[in-house]
Amino acid sequence: MMSIIESSEIFKSFGKTKALNDISFSVDESEIFGFIGPDGAGKTTLFRIITTLLLPDEGCMKVFGKDSVKDYREIRKNIGYMPGRFSLYQDLTVEENLNFYATVFGTTVRENYDLISDIYSHIEPFRKRLAGQLSGGMKQKLALSCALIHKPGLLVLDEPTTGVDAVSRSEFWEMLSKLRRHKITILVSTPYMDEAMRCDKVALIQEGRILAIDTPARIRDGFTRKLFTVKSSSKYKLLNVLRKFPDTLTAYPFGDSVHVTFVNDKINDTFNSFLEKEGINDAVTGESEAGIEDRFLELMERDDK
Repeated sequence: MMSIIESSEIFKSFGKTKALNDISFSVDESEIFGFIGPDGAGKTTLFRIITTLLLPDEGCMKVFGKDSVKDYREIRKNIGYMPGRFSLYQDLTVEENLNFYATVFGTTVRENYDLISDIYSHIEPFRKRLAGQLSGGMKQKLALSCALIHKPGLLVLDEPTTGVDAVSRSEFWEMLSKLRRHKITILVSTPYMDEAMRCDKVALIQEGRILAIDTPARIRDGFTRKLFTVKSSSKYKLLNVLRKFPDTLTAYPFGDSVHVTFVNDKINDTFNSFLEKEGINDAVTGESEAGIEDRFLELMERDDK
């Protein structure tokens, strides 16, 4: 299978801040490849290097087999880029924005309408509305339509669903899945772990370094400890108490509970009495399967040591 992106030992610094540190990975044709990491992890810097908007300090980035520095003009013709911040012309209508981007790439909306029809149909009734007056979900669909109108081989999406409601997020990912039939490769970053599970492969990135690359299921299943959940009506107090317990290895808040790991993968006989002594009298404890978030946190801990 053809590799659309080949990154080899990419480094990038801004002054004394090392944004990317030895980044190597590859993305195959028609793959949905996700980058997962917190703010400041280096995702946007990496995406800007891939889209030829930044130069790496060291290393080699190839896109469609071409060098991102020497062959940037050719690469740009075949990339659709949707940055994290809405960047279309807010004083142009939906229709005007789409026509403008089609013209920039030497095509027409009619020529590639079949590619965007599933997406654009949601906002076409509002084609005369100014882009700045659209809702978050509609802006997202317009930005995706503009990024796709020239039928790129690679679609790069930098946290495209941040700040968008859950229904719109789900619709958006259904649209991405349908793009496979057009042999479009998708590179996406997301802070949402449920979205990470919809990728073919994911890379966990922290402080400019890749911690792991694999299928979401394999990364999740790589969790090495037994995981417990503890619930209480006083969640914040419970979290602090759990972190004080001598046998606690890790304790992180997840939804309405706290995910905890213990020394020797078991709960000490003194656990319940310790909680009660600290004022937690309604704790409910159980075992749980690890999620990709748990594995990410485990890898981060090891990376810090």
